[in-house]
Amino acid sequence: MPLRLQNREDPGTASGHPAARRGLLTVLCACVVLVVGMVAAINLAVPMLAASDLRPSASALIWIVDTYVVFFACLVIPGGAAGDRFGRKGVLLAGLALFALGALLSAVAPNLPVLLAGRAITGIGAAAVLPNTLAVLLHAVPAERKGVTIATWASMTGIGGVVGNVGGGAVLSGGSWRWLFVAAIPLSLVLAALVARIAPVSPRHDRPLSPLGAILLVGASVALLLGIVEGPEAGWGSPVVLTGFGGAMVLFALWTFVELKARHPLLDPRLFRVPALRGACLGMTAIFFGMFALFYVNASFLQYGKGFSVLLTGLGIIPLTVPVILGARQVGRLVRRAGVDVTVALAFVFVGCGLLGLSTSDTDTSYPAYAAWLVVTGIGVTLALPTLSSAIAGSLAPAQAGVGAGLQATTREFGSALGVAVIGTVLTGRFVATLPPDVRANQDPHTVAQALAAAPGRAPEVISAFVTSAGTALRVIGVSVLVLGALVVLQSRLSRTRGNQ
Repeated sequence: MPLRLQNREDPGTASGHPAARRGLLTVLCACVVLVVGMVAAINLAVPMLAASDLRPSASALIWIVDTYVVFFACLVIPGGAAGDRFGRKGVLLAGLALFALGALLSAVAPNLPVLLAGRAITGIGAAAVLPNTLAVLLHAVPAERKGVTIATWASMTGIGGVVGNVGGGAVLSGGSWRWLFVAAIPLSLVLAALVARIAPVSPRHDRPLSPLGAILLVGASVALLLGIVEGPEAGWGSPVVLTGFGGAMVLFALWTFVELKARHPLLDPRLFRVPALRGACLGMTAIFFGMFALFYVNASFLQYGKGFSVLLTGLGIIPLTVPVILGARQVGRLVRRAGVDVTVALAFVFVGCGLLGLSTSDTDTSYPAYAAWLVVTGIGVTLALPTLSSAIAGSLAPAQAGVGAGLQATTREFGSALGVAVIGTVLTGRFVATLPPDVRANQDPHTVAQALAAAPGRAPEVISAFVTSAGTALRVIGVSVLVLGALVVLQSRLSRTRGNQ
């Protein structure tokens, strides 16, 4: 009996047999695709949610998307620490259970607060799942397979966005936004059963947790997004907006103070003194800022502006991924020949110009022309992700590999949340200003669904106002990405110059 118990907890049960390793890798990669795919899939449901009986405002639509992402982004590092402390397999299973619970609550939500609570619970579950899938894998595979395993796992974070769009479009073709959450329940439960059956138990480490730091980081992020999201409807000088921005400053300062004083901080702010790390994290945030801002607008533009079904809309984003599939292996060669700075600069030029090109699209633009600009944007994403990921990892000591992985996940998801908030805010403000005055004066609509309900016979004018506002929002995001890219490259050059002096 003791021998059998020892074998259950021995990583050799998973690492000794290639078939078992492949099965474990498949299951854990599916977990990654599930939690990352949900970030993208919800954008397709925005038009359905806007027209639903929940009657969400424009700011509420952004919160439906961003609540999941904020909790995901801010708790992914604590989720990894909890796995080290309490057991990676156990925390992974708990995360999948929370994901299913949050999806169930979202699916049956009778009102907006319940839906947002469900989204928050799902985000907490995702934060427990993502880092522990990698931790379980690295414990289960032999040393010579770790590099390939990490590369495969990392590729799933990109594939997850594609699967979320395509799979989400297929599920939402059923006609209700609730089906998206219903579909996530059995998927997460089946994955939990498979993880419980085949994943090895890894040793625990007495790693201290910092719940206060995690709470402060979540609170600061929510306060910042509150100020951004509520501006168009509440007014930029309103108490709620000023409180949001002021609260964010205070909470970020408190988080910094707490982490600096902690004996074992989850995320040491002193790490950002390293210029290369600071620049790479800013770059990763900026790329996902642009990419998920595009996902948010693309879903509504193709459905409202081009008349695409939700399934075709999910498929419509695929050209963005073509460069990732075909060119990812060539990026390392480019970095060796041209250098990191040139590669990163090219990445931001492609992403920024792709977004600016997409901003010129209107109802008369052919889909092939629209898809061409998606490919341009995809080239930039292809150049950026492996280069910036390597820069983050290379800026830290090997012993801090877990911190580097957590930083990559946090910056990606925070950039996604910020991109959705900013583009949603610009979109709403411009849409209201572009509506015909009599439609605007009637019921002060802030979404396409509200405007169509207020003026059902004025659909062409409402759609035209939306398409115009989408173009403006994409131009703002495109210019922002170019400016942020210039800052990243400039900081990198300055740090190299100082290092050579």
